[in-house]
Amino acid sequence: MSLEVQKQHDTLIVRVCGEFDLRAADYCRRDIDQKLKTQGAKHILFNLGGVTFIDSSGLGVILGRYRKVTENGGKVAISNVPPRVTRILELSGITRLIPVYANESLALKELA
Repeated sequence: MSLEVQKQHDTLIVRVCGEFDLRAADYCRRDIDQKLKTQGAKHILFNLGGVTFIDSSGLGVILGRYRKVTENGGKVAISNVPPRVTRILELSGITRLIPVYANESLALKELA
């Protein structure tokens, strides 16, 4: 699994590639939380375009950041979700809380 995190305006863009599972969850959680704190981003966009598998640990990272960001008045969005990952997001109920967009550009417009 690889993780790329960059700030654009007031949004932290998190690009995840590979398996977003238990082995990756702690690393992702720590890295995202640290960058939220140091870079002062208000919103988070999870780009899942490179995710080949996601389990409850990966879902937990997304939901945990959702709670943290929304408590501070921010928003969370998800983009570029592969079909097999879309099904898991739908079954988990995340799509009722967090909007999903076809691409980063659309998501960033909504978060702005």
